[in-house]
Amino acid sequence: MVFKRSIYKTPSQLRDMVAPGRATAASLDAVAAAVAPGVSTLELDVLAERAIVEAGGASNFTLEPGYHHTICASVNDEVVHGIPGRRILEPGDILSVDSGAILGGWNGDAARTFVLPDPAHPERVADRQLLSDVTEQSLWRGIATLASARYLNEVGDAIEEYILSRGDFGILTDYIGHGIGRRMHEEPPVFNYSVRAKGPEVRPGLVVAIEPMVVRGSQETYVKDDGWTVATEDGSAAAHWEHSVAVHADGIWVLTAQDGGAEGLAPFGVTPVPIP
Repeated sequence: MVFKRSIYKTPSQLRDMVAPGRATAASLDAVAAAVAPGVSTLELDVLAERAIVEAGGASNFTLEPGYHHTICASVNDEVVHGIPGRRILEPGDILSVDSGAILGGWNGDAARTFVLPDPAHPERVADRQLLSDVTEQSLWRGIATLASARYLNEVGDAIEEYILSRGDFGILTDYIGHGIGRRMHEEPPVFNYSVRAKGPEVRPGLVVAIEPMVVRGSQETYVKDDGWTVATEDGSAAAHWEHSVAVHADGIWVLTAQDGGAEGLAPFGVTPVPIP
């Protein structure tokens, strides 16, 4: 596989990517503290933007042509790219929030999924929480695999194997992860499922955004009339988790986790190492 430019960053460039990763994490922390029934997705957008600005950065989502918000807020059957607005969150909703920051010319990108409580419908909440948990754990398995992988596409093998082992879930194939650096979306592609190609070599300087998108029903999706929001054809619920991860000479570091990924990687015996 040949790439137009080097996909590997220098040690200095890896250090430059720490700050935008932290700013991205701060924006999602702000969202997490505010998610509740009765809150609008636009209110969450405002909080995310404020957190990024306070961290010294700016939203990189607003740099996408035609997009004017800090986050993507996707609710229930919406998988990704949902536009924040007046929609009020309701009990039992499953909400995926994608956010990114640019700072010093470098980018961060991450996503989390939240399931709102609903005492009136505990079974629906439990099922949606399982969907979110499976998606999140598949992400951490992918990151843990990256720590010892020889080739990048081993990550997709690990993600798919775990998701399929947990039950009847669909992995989106039309939307995948990506490299990240000076631009939010760079080479190489990062698959969330097994492919025949090995992908690029995993070695110091590789920085990728791993982002499994998983649905409770069919993998078929469509784009809504707003031109952005991707939703499931059958109306089934969806979840999305993402982290930007750097490989360096001493190990890996999850740029968009405040602890570098220590808590998420602990069950796999992987200890993230700060970028020197």
